[in-house]
Amino acid sequence: MKEKLHTLAQKMYQAAIKAVDPFQLIMDHCAVHEQTLHIRDLTIDLTTIEKIYILGAGKASAPMAVAMEQLLGDRIADGVVIVKYGHAQATQKIKIREAGHPIPDANSLNATAELLEVAGKCGENDLVIFLLSGGGSALLEQLPPEINLGDLQELNRLLLACGANIEEINTVRKHISLVKGGQLAKRVYPARLISLILSDVIGDPLSGIASGPTAPDNTTFEQAWQILTKYGLVEQLPLSIKKYLQKGLTQQISETPKKDDLIFRRVTNLILGNNRLALKAARNVARKNGFNTIILTDQAQGEVSEISKLLSALFKSTVQYQEIVAAPGCLLIGGEPTVHLKGNGLGGRNQELTLHLLKQLKTLQSPFYFASIGTDGTDGPTDAAGAWIDRDTFFKTLEKKMEIEPYLANNDSYHFFEKLNQLIKTGPTGTNVMDMMIFLFTSNPE
Repeated sequence: MKEKLHTLAQKMYQAAIKAVDPFQLIMDHCAVHEQTLHIRDLTIDLTTIEKIYILGAGKASAPMAVAMEQLLGDRIADGVVIVKYGHAQATQKIKIREAGHPIPDANSLNATAELLEVAGKCGENDLVIFLLSGGGSALLEQLPPEINLGDLQELNRLLLACGANIEEINTVRKHISLVKGGQLAKRVYPARLISLILSDVIGDPLSGIASGPTAPDNTTFEQAWQILTKYGLVEQLPLSIKKYLQKGLTQQISETPKKDDLIFRRVTNLILGNNRLALKAARNVARKNGFNTIILTDQAQGEVSEISKLLSALFKSTVQYQEIVAAPGCLLIGGEPTVHLKGNGLGGRNQELTLHLLKQLKTLQSPFYFASIGTDGTDGPTDAAGAWIDRDTFFKTLEKKMEIEPYLANNDSYHFFEKLNQLIKTGPTGTNVMDMMIFLFTSNPE
């Protein structure tokens, strides 16, 4: 039974990743028939288009670029797509540039400058197709002259360590950038702009995915400042960033473009894939294997220590009373928890969530399996996508005399699960739609 649960979970994850494969999503939603480009319900007469440019940023944008080349071929005049290191793919017309993630680096700025140079060529009769996925916030960046790369990197480190959620982080990022928060759309205007998007943000808000470079921004300098105040970061900010935000607060710097801006009349943003699509594919596999399965949510968020308490309560009551689903059962959760870093260990939100749950599920008697996995194949600054536990894991920790609390206190979940050989390593998946959590249980004896 133990092996069955492990094998089933692997099949579910593989199906989830396949369902949000960026190349296939483009091929499923886009087609060219003679002189007409079809993108979902959009129909574009290519005889009215002078030039087509392909731009993009994000972990999943390289396979999307490959698909666009297959569809449009020599119709593409030029293009630049920015991806995370190790995520490039071979292309003919579109230049793929690699840059830093999750902390922007010099290549982020250089590649963005190259992308903006292409954007500057666009005229009223041109079409720009922008390929966007999670990771774009770090990869796509142009800074005001008074802010340097080191200051930006320090801000990102502060934001990623403070426990802020991705929406809060992006609100701040948008207000020290010249491309985020709809500002790329402003640079492309008056060309026709269509963004094809894989969402890695809870609820799929267009303004939040990769900091919404082609979407209206409903956040303000005031909100960015409030977030920094909330997490006690104001006094830790680099002076250049602090001064720039203060200029925004006093209206010396223009706000990001809002929904009533005329530029958005020539912009269409389409979400092709998201976390729920991946969860549905995983659910189908579980059901085909005889497991009663339900998707609890695709919007789990909050600090991992708090999320784990709720999940452990749900898991234990489901196994005991079998009211949500009966055994053999499967609960699926999607979302993106956060970690407030206190120690100097190694890990990521999925590994830390799994470690918290190990502590809280140690009294569970029925056979079970739990895994929390990043759909991009990366969990924090590690080579793992996540980690897994089952009923035997707690006994393994006793045998090895491993205490859970010291690892949690030092945010060192990676080394904990490494000692147990229970890290999940997939390598880059080529996609990115947040995290997925799988809980399988059965009342059958092993």
